[in-house]
Amino acid sequence: MDALCLSALLRETGEAVVGGRIDKVYQPSRDEILLHIRGKEGPCRLLFSADPTGARLQLTDLPRENPAEPPMFCMLLRKHLTGGRITALTQPPMERIAELTVETSNEMGDKVSRRLLLEATGRKTNLLLLDETGRIADCLRRSGGDLTQVRPLLPGMFYNYPPAQEGKVPPTDLPEGSDALAPYGPDTPADKLLLDRFMGLSPLIARELAFEAFGDSTAPVGAGAGALLDKLRALLAKLEAGEVQPTMLRREDRPVDFSFRPILQYGPGTELRAYPSFSALLDDYYGQRETARRVQQRGKDLIKPLTAARDRLARKLALQEKELAETGKREAYRVAGDLITSNLYRMERGMQVLKTENFYDPDCQEIEIPLDPLKTPQQNAAHYYKRYTKAKTAQEMLTLQLEKGRGEQRYLDSVLDSLSRAEGDRDLEEIRQELVETGYLRRRAKAKDRMKRPSTGPLEFRSTAGFRISVGRNNLQNDLLTTKRASKGDYWFHTQKIHGSHVILWTEGQKPDPQSLQEAAMLAAWFSQGREGKKVPVDYSPVKFVKKPAGARPGMVIYTTYQTAYVDPDPALAERLKEKK
Repeated sequence: MDALCLSALLRETGEAVVGGRIDKVYQPSRDEILLHIRGKEGPCRLLFSADPTGARLQLTDLPRENPAEPPMFCMLLRKHLTGGRITALTQPPMERIAELTVETSNEMGDKVSRRLLLEATGRKTNLLLLDETGRIADCLRRSGGDLTQVRPLLPGMFYNYPPAQEGKVPPTDLPEGSDALAPYGPDTPADKLLLDRFMGLSPLIARELAFEAFGDSTAPVGAGAGALLDKLRALLAKLEAGEVQPTMLRREDRPVDFSFRPILQYGPGTELRAYPSFSALLDDYYGQRETARRVQQRGKDLIKPLTAARDRLARKLALQEKELAETGKREAYRVAGDLITSNLYRMERGMQVLKTENFYDPDCQEIEIPLDPLKTPQQNAAHYYKRYTKAKTAQEMLTLQLEKGRGEQRYLDSVLDSLSRAEGDRDLEEIRQELVETGYLRRRAKAKDRMKRPSTGPLEFRSTAGFRISVGRNNLQNDLLTTKRASKGDYWFHTQKIHGSHVILWTEGQKPDPQSLQEAAMLAAWFSQGREGKKVPVDYSPVKFVKKPAGARPGMVIYTTYQTAYVDPDPALAERLKEKK
């Protein structure tokens, strides 16, 4: 997101928001502000992201879950911006700064102008609200407790733009002729020359200009400085004319970068995917990554005790398996007891070893049986019989305990899988409630500032043929869907021997078509631990053949009379079939 890309983005965004009114202000996360706007072409949502790794301003269609109570900065923005009319969306020349100007009313009812600024400047990215006098009302990241700093950012202080980068000039001020680059030698890499000389260029665009001019993104400038400058002028002219193409760069089916124009320097190893708008591009590029990171941050207090419980259980199971292996020696104890009993006439008190033929051995090999010299022969025989009985009982109990422990281990893995697919605070809260009910977490003390959140409900999809498909977000929802809501004639789907969501295809008395069954199976594969694989086995069956054993953990069922489909998980299908709210 360099200054050139930002200018193209603001041109698109300004057409939608300038002239609109701000209805609502939300702060979904620490670094995001979301404005709900009544624009000229209908309602839209404008996102300001001050995340240093993804700073941007964009229109967005992605849903974002808001905290139960808004942070203080959000409350301040609501006070000063709600109901205001957006009059301008601008950018200082060749700076990574977006400036939203809003006309609103102050406490006295007078019309005033407020500015919301996004400084997308890497590690120092910030979001600031300025009053009508140009003073800072507040900002996301205050800095400059020491007022001797070059640019303190504190409420009440006048705002100044970041200082210009020393030695750099805007590319819009390109002088004529190749002598503009005279201070640089012919061996200077062309991309480095552009980055050192001009403001607002990203390394990606600098390399692309070098590639266009010399056919190699790492080529030295040589005697071709004039050609390099011509390429830069042509790029600026296209940008000024609005000739842009939002493009994502992908490798191995993963997004790696984006730009306002096609990038050719990487060759056929990098896929170029064009988008109709920057908002669609940025939603696709940042959407899943930011959701996963946000949930990971907020779910740390769940992941830590779950991981500890799973590791503790794994150690316990390892010890029990070792003990179970030891019980395999119990037959030797019974044989020793029998041999001692049959040789009582030959034994005397104080013997330490009994040497006798083992009549259980086909060859009647001689065997040595250790004895306790302080016990009588009868007591030694009783001791071996007791060890045999104890080992036999231990085998039965350990087998039951291992089965129970492995079931608990599968349950913990399923909860961790649900956590990996959680999409927000409500999903995390439901998983927390499940862990409280199953005894893995303590119930939190009631707090006055903690609000009850409504359940998110399962994910809803609609097959191509029109059948409704529901996907559980967690084990509690899986139980609710499968054992409470689904009818006997509906179809149940789940990945075979892989943790994942329960998927219900609602038939409503009709016979589902093969395509709907296939699509439901693909959704079951996508919402599971096998989402990165191919040919994932998915079992499906009418709900009447799916039962929940008494006392089983949430989400655990048994089923019979099923079929198995081998499908490839497809995120594009999930997005296409998802019901829009």
